[in-house]
Amino acid sequence: MDGIARRRALGLALASALMLGPAACGSPSEPSGVGKDGVVTISVNDMPPKTQPVDRKIFEQDVKDFEKAHPKIRIEPHEGQMDPKTFAAKLAGGQLEDVYYVYFTDPAGLIQRRQGADITPYLKDVPYLKDIRPEFQDVFKGQDGKIYGLPNGQYSLGLVYNRALFERAGLDPDRPPTTWDEVRTAAKKISALGDGTVGYADYSKNNQGGWHFTSWVYSMGGDIAVKDGDRWKAAFDDEAGRDALQMLHDMRWTDGSMGTRQLLEIADVQKMMGSGKLGMYMAGPDNVPTIVKQFEREYDDYGVAAMPGTATLGGGNGFMFNPKASPEKIEAGVRWVQWKYLNPDRTAFNDQRIGGQDVPIGLPLDRLYTDEVQNKVDGIHAKYANVPQKNFAPFMARNGELEQKVEPPNAQQIYTVLDGVMQSVLTKKDADLDRLLGDAAKKVDSLLATVK
Repeated sequence: MDGIARRRALGLALASALMLGPAACGSPSEPSGVGKDGVVTISVNDMPPKTQPVDRKIFEQDVKDFEKAHPKIRIEPHEGQMDPKTFAAKLAGGQLEDVYYVYFTDPAGLIQRRQGADITPYLKDVPYLKDIRPEFQDVFKGQDGKIYGLPNGQYSLGLVYNRALFERAGLDPDRPPTTWDEVRTAAKKISALGDGTVGYADYSKNNQGGWHFTSWVYSMGGDIAVKDGDRWKAAFDDEAGRDALQMLHDMRWTDGSMGTRQLLEIADVQKMMGSGKLGMYMAGPDNVPTIVKQFEREYDDYGVAAMPGTATLGGGNGFMFNPKASPEKIEAGVRWVQWKYLNPDRTAFNDQRIGGQDVPIGLPLDRLYTDEVQNKVDGIHAKYANVPQKNFAPFMARNGELEQKVEPPNAQQIYTVLDGVMQSVLTKKDADLDRLLGDAAKKVDSLLATVK
């Protein structure tokens, strides 16, 4: 399962974990964490498992280097990130780490339930904090205006496409579609190649269909949910929602450019792309290494374009802090997260040490910073890149111009409802689009009724 797919699965587990309430949180080490020698010990997760030896070695070396640079801090690393099989039990059993990994869909609920510490007092001297794009820092901001976490990774959905199929269909692989009308035209040309080739594919089950429908609506200028006073309500039963469904319907049934096999999820579509029989699908750049490695392809085979339209769904991950952790632990944890994850000064060092280890360098990922710092980071990655930079130039050129919109409240529950909308339009030629949107909006309104 790739990084984005994990984000989808973990959301459901977290939703149930959040119901445990604030009393469930605890710290596995001593209350203060400060030993007689003045050394603060903090527990952190995100250490890669032994089955990922390169990543594990890098993490362990970072712990040693950090402790050397900060002799009054000791790191107690734990494997994993947010394992849905263990997270709820850790909350209930008081074994939550002092510093713990979250996805962008998690902080709002965790903050509301007081399951994350206020770190505002510890941020005054954090390097590069002011250079993080505000929309990503705001993910960790409570309604009280305080900060409860730090982002460390970000993704934006776009279009992954097969450059060879573009050329065979008479399309310029260096100028991929920038509008959905252009996607439709390109998909028809690619499908016309025959031999089972599909122009465009999309997901429609396991909450992935609802996730992609959300990005469709965003790209067309709409929203899935909006706040009306103190309450949230569904917002996709409008022109943007209808335009999205109409485009999907027409590509599937009028053009025949989406193939006959439907009810797909990410693994199915990646397999299609890896077989050389798919022209395009909606995904982030991190899908490309998965396809290359799993299906023994080459990076030259693929390109990535920014999302067609005016906006894209963006997400990511970061770290929050145990609300029962002592001030000393929180301060040490903030230093650890900044040093390891939010440290542009270490970009060249990180690129150099993974070079030659079959790790892609130069993918347009984790674009957390505002232009000045991000441009410096991008320049360093380009210097050490081992993947074809021109193949990602269309993504780089437009992604920064798009509005980056995060997932709606109760995202996973909403996606379950919207899966049904995607399934209907892709499997029923005579599907009533207005009725699909109206019925789904009523269900989503019920899901949003308890969101503050």
